[in-house]
Amino acid sequence: MDKGVIYFPSKPSILAAGVVVGPLEKRSVFAQNFDLVLDDERADQKTNEQGHQHLIEEAAQIALQKKKLTMDAVDFFLGGDLVNQMTPTNFAAATIGSPYIGLYSACATSTSAVIIASLLTELGGSHYAIAGAASQHNAIERQFRYPVDYGGQKPGTAQWTVTAAGYALIGKHLEGEPCIEAATIGKVEDFQQSDPFHMGAAMAPAAFSTIQKHLKGRGQTVQDYDVIMTGDLGKVGLPILKEMLRQTGFTTKQLETVRDGGAEYYGDDPLFLAGASGAGCSASVFFSEILAELKSGRMKRVLLVATGALLSQLSVQQNQSIPTVAHAIEVTMK
Repeated sequence: MDKGVIYFPSKPSILAAGVVVGPLEKRSVFAQNFDLVLDDERADQKTNEQGHQHLIEEAAQIALQKKKLTMDAVDFFLGGDLVNQMTPTNFAAATIGSPYIGLYSACATSTSAVIIASLLTELGGSHYAIAGAASQHNAIERQFRYPVDYGGQKPGTAQWTVTAAGYALIGKHLEGEPCIEAATIGKVEDFQQSDPFHMGAAMAPAAFSTIQKHLKGRGQTVQDYDVIMTGDLGKVGLPILKEMLRQTGFTTKQLETVRDGGAEYYGDDPLFLAGASGAGCSASVFFSEILAELKSGRMKRVLLVATGALLSQLSVQQNQSIPTVAHAIEVTMK
């Protein structure tokens, strides 16, 4: 077995999901499948971080309501965000009240959470688990770039942090619901990219590594999937990934299967520069648009690859490079 590739013989299911977004995200091309679009960026809370917490709680609650469950039914809550020490998720976990595992894989956190929830389900230790991630534009921009009020101009390679939370309810296999057959936990890749406004270039190698590892470990080709959907590479990173794949033998036709949620999130709106990012970006795309495509029968097998840039304020100030990681989940409709 290739290191990092995990198989789930019992095929845990994504029983339901909740996606809550901010007011600007109603401009997303995926908006029709979001569960709730808020009117206020802070969700009518006093601070951006408290609004961030509210996103998480609402998304988790919506996922449970779809299966007519209450928080008492949740065995584990797994999630994370990009704020210092995952503060919004920690406070949300206190409200949710379930055994909690806080996770940080940057914008790849949603897939790492689903992988661990699936492992707990596979082992028989969990009947219901809530797993996902979230981001809030103002809180994250202030931490990793410039405060919004500063009015700093961004280069065209920069991406827009979404205000969004995506959380899935993971449980035992249920006929008629999308199931998780396999996953790949990625290795940290560092190609010495150091520009925090150029995340796509930094993360593309991690996506490439994980996709290659997963296909090899599963004995598959790109033809086995309706879509390989990466998260947060944006309009700059996606072409880099495709060129890397092309150089290893992917044909032009095969590359049409490779898409990126961050590149597509806001369509061609120039306001959002190179596209979307944030831990809530891939989570809100995967748990809305892709699940809808699977449940409708338009897709049968997808590979969801979320990427994360593992930088911090400290590493940027010390002029260090940006290590990155990508985790993948293989979701099928059976």
